[in-house]
Amino acid sequence: MNYKKAAEINETISWRDITPGCNIYEGGTSDTVATGEWRTMRPVLHEDKCKQCLLCVPVCPDLSIPMEKDGKRGDFNYFFCKGCGICAAVCPFGAIEMIPEEK
Repeated sequence: MNYKKAAEINETISWRDITPGCNIYEGGTSDTVATGEWRTMRPVLHEDKCKQCLLCVPVCPDLSIPMEKDGKRGDFNYFFCKGCGICAAVCPFGAIEMIPEEK
């Protein structure tokens, strides 16, 4: 059977063309698959409250909080962010607010 590549999997293909268990049998798909589309809640950074303590950066399971060249955190990478809210939970300054995702 000729299964689809990760980049070819979308809502229009037949279930017969998806690998068993939806396993991905190819490497390097993280830049291809927009897992942020799964989000129901979106983190929003309030820069005026952010103290750049960087406590949010290492707890993000999807590496969706980039570090800029100047050593400060950047805005969220919504391509990967699944809206889990861990970053908001660890922020001691209330700089990250979780809001409903609007599609």
